Amino acid sequence: MQMSQETGNNSEPGAETRSTPPSWERETLEKVLLASIEEQRRARRWGIFFKLLLAIYLAIALWLAAKPWLPHGGEEGKGYTAVVDVMGVIAPGQPYSAENIIQGLRDAVADSGTKGIVLRMNTPGGSPVQSAYVYEEIRRLKKSKPDLPIYAVVADMCASGGYYIAAATDKIYVNNASIVGSIGVIMGSFGFVEAMNKLGVERRIMTAGEHKALLDPFAPVDPVAREHLQSVLGSIHRQFINAVKEGRGERLKETPDMFSGLIWTGADGIRLGLADDLGDARYVAETVIGAKKMVNFTPDQGLLDRITHRFGTSLGRALGSAAGAPFELE
Repeated sequence: MQMSQETGNNSEPGAETRSTPPSWERETLEKVLLASIEEQRRARRWGIFFKLLLAIYLAIALWLAAKPWLPHGGEEGKGYTAVVDVMGVIAPGQPYSAENIIQGLRDAVADSGTKGIVLRMNTPGGSPVQSAYVYEEIRRLKKSKPDLPIYAVVADMCASGGYYIAAATDKIYVNNASIVGSIGVIMGSFGFVEAMNKLGVERRIMTAGEHKALLDPFAPVDPVAREHLQSVLGSIHRQFINAVKEGRGERLKETPDMFSGLIWTGADGIRLGLADDLGDARYVAETVIGAKKMVNFTPDQGLLDRITHRFGTSLGRALGSAAGAPFELE
């Protein structure tokens, strides 16, 4: 009887040891589990915080993109100079297409703080159609807002289609070393007829229409087609010349080679009436328009860029105003 009780008593501690971990292991396991749960809670809290922050940022940015909420007024109610850049080839689908330039001009005109507009130009030209679109839009805006000056300010170059656009503005400002002019029209191609003859290559092409392949570089020049193309180019050239004459008026001191496609320096351009005076964008803003502060209305390329740019510039203006310093465009 006694042996049976001892045997039973000896078996109980063994069973407890096998089924229950020591107290220090339990405590360690509990601490690890609690730490893991707390880390997950912390991660969730940070995740919610960042999502909320992103939502607030996007909401404010979208609101700013649709309608700026901060006043643009310059020092002592003088407003500011609106800037629209034309800094590359003027062509559809490009950063400086007629659509983008016109949008920038319209936004600048619609803004109540705009005291004058500067077209900041550095372009070799581009599509005559795109240039004509902008030219006509500037003239339309000048009729609707006759008291709002629009000036072209040339950096390195304002040639061909770029000058087409500049001719519509009230005045053209240049640097002595700027390049202006190139009032002409060009259409280029190549000819490989002789090379094909030497290589023994035969050109096979089918058309419906006698002159449909008039620009084919692998066929001899069609005299009739060439004459027709020259007539087309001449017509576009006359439109260009008329636009320049209409825009510049009596300021032009016309010479036999003015509309030949030649280019001139800014200094010579002033002498010929192709430009009006020397000056950069800051000079025109501060001295001519009388609004030193400049705000860029050039449309950004993408929606995200547009939102970020508008939010950043608005925030910069707010911080600048709070610090007592005007925000200026570089």
